[in-house]
Amino acid sequence: MTHPRTDWTREEIADLFDLPFTELLFRAATVHRENHPPEQVQLCTLLSIKTGGCPEDCGYCSQSVHADSGVEATKLMDVQAVLQRAAQAKDQGSQRFCMGAAWRNPKDRDMPAIVKIVEGVRDMELETCMTLGMLTPSQADMLKDAGLDYYNHNIDSGPEYYERVITTRNYQDRLNTLQNVRDAGINVCSGGIVGMGETREDRVGFVHTLATLEQHPESVPVNALVPVKGTVLGDMLADTPLAKIDDIEFVRTVAVARITMPLSMVRLSAGRESMSEATQALCFLAGANSIFTGDKLLTAPNAGDDSDGALFAKLGLTPLQGEEPMRAAQMEPAE
Repeated sequence: MTHPRTDWTREEIADLFDLPFTELLFRAATVHRENHPPEQVQLCTLLSIKTGGCPEDCGYCSQSVHADSGVEATKLMDVQAVLQRAAQAKDQGSQRFCMGAAWRNPKDRDMPAIVKIVEGVRDMELETCMTLGMLTPSQADMLKDAGLDYYNHNIDSGPEYYERVITTRNYQDRLNTLQNVRDAGINVCSGGIVGMGETREDRVGFVHTLATLEQHPESVPVNALVPVKGTVLGDMLADTPLAKIDDIEFVRTVAVARITMPLSMVRLSAGRESMSEATQALCFLAGANSIFTGDKLLTAPNAGDDSDGALFAKLGLTPLQGEEPMRAAQMEPAE
């Protein structure tokens, strides 16, 4: 398997964004077909295992203590309750079970329960992914020993725009956690949010950061901002054209991510419930090949299993059955 490029320049990525839309989609679809089954999309389920009360001030997040969003802070869910939800997700066709906790970073006292959850979900033969905030190297090692498949830690935006969204941790903190995850041998899931008022140049910086990591993230979620009343960005962008990224520009972002990170799973994540079927279809054509099912993403609404089933039937798509390309490559015996 050819090793993907990691030496993309900002100029090259900007040139991709500037391509005529049909040419960009053609290139992205070609790259996608070379590396992924084009008619298959991975189904994932996301569960908030600890909601609200996060001390970070991320301007988009309803779970921040700085937000007046009405989200109640909860304790970490009971292990058995999480496993029950995982079993339901598998019964509904999910291949991957993602769990999020609203922490700046997990406390060491939380780790034994987290480990039990990972082990229990793995025993169901579901892929496991967690997002718990920043991780120390020792915490990453514990998660690896428990069998965690993926760790999600989004960079959120390009480096220049980042400080306009978050002040309680810096960009390098994010990259350090990604390195701790990589060093522990856990697959990396890292993407960001578009439609936060950023420019295309900021989106170029976002893709550039991920596409020039020493190893691309195995998973790249592309989220469209869901403006939540009571959050900084939700209030700032309410009733303005900036509150929703242009659909074509969103598809362009997906396409550029696919071209620059050809083996990664590009995940069509938050904001999908407000997208038309046509926009979602364009995203799949541009190389998105993973979605979250169910009617909720952490605290935001989601499209729901019934509407997803109907859309898949209309587009002739089927749930992914095999391994993702980067994981399959890892499992191949050395020659």
